[in-house]
Amino acid sequence: MKLLIDNQYFASIIYYKILFEYTHVELEQYESWQKMSFRNRCTIGTANGAIDLSVPIAGGRNVEKMVREVKIDGSQSWQKRHWRTIFSAYNHSPWFDHYRDELEKFYTTRYNFLWDWNLELMYWIFRKMDINTQLSFSAEYEKNRKETNLLDLRGRISPKTLPVFNRYCPAYLQVFMDRNGFIPNLSIIDLLFCEGPNALPFLKTMPSPVDGSVF
Repeated sequence: MKLLIDNQYFASIIYYKILFEYTHVELEQYESWQKMSFRNRCTIGTANGAIDLSVPIAGGRNVEKMVREVKIDGSQSWQKRHWRTIFSAYNHSPWFDHYRDELEKFYTTRYNFLWDWNLELMYWIFRKMDINTQLSFSAEYEKNRKETNLLDLRGRISPKTLPVFNRYCPAYLQVFMDRNGFIPNLSIIDLLFCEGPNALPFLKTMPSPVDGSVF
C-alpha cells in the first residue's frame, strides 16, 4: 500500500510510526493551507511540560495559498527562538550532543518556504534514523483519491486528533519525566534525543494504529 499524507514540521512519533510502515509515501503539496495543524507546528517536552514551536507564516494564519507556496515570515527571529527552546529542553538528554551540530545548521539557515523547511527536516530524520521510506509528491490536488491500496491520511494527524493515538506510544525515559510524567507523541526529535540509535527499533515495536480501528 501507499500512504498519502501532509508534510509536517518535526512531526509526532505516531506520524513517523505510520511512515515507517510504508515503503512508498506521497506528500500532498497542492492542498490549500490549513491553520491549526502540525504543518507549521511541532510539540516538544520542556521543564514546563509540552509546548508548541510554531513557524510564523507570511500573511498570517488565514493565508490563502497552496501549502507548497506558503512562505515563512522572515521578519521574525523564530529560528533563534526555536533553537534556544530546543537547546534548553534537550541539552541534558543522552543523545542531544550527537545530533546538535547538524541540527543547529537548519536553525541558522534562512528558508523562504515552509514546504522546503519541513522537507529538509524530514530528510534529516530519515538519515538519522535509517528510515528507507521512498518519498514522492502529489501532482495535483484531488479531494477524493480513487486508488486501490492507498491510505489517505491528509489532515488526520492534527493537534485535535493526536490524543486519540496516545495509547499507541509506549513510555520511554524523557528528560523531565520525573517532573511532568511521561508525555506521549511529542515531536520525533524528543524520541531521537532520548533514545538515539534505539529510536527506530522503538518505532518497530510500537503497536500500529493502521488497523481499521482509528482510520
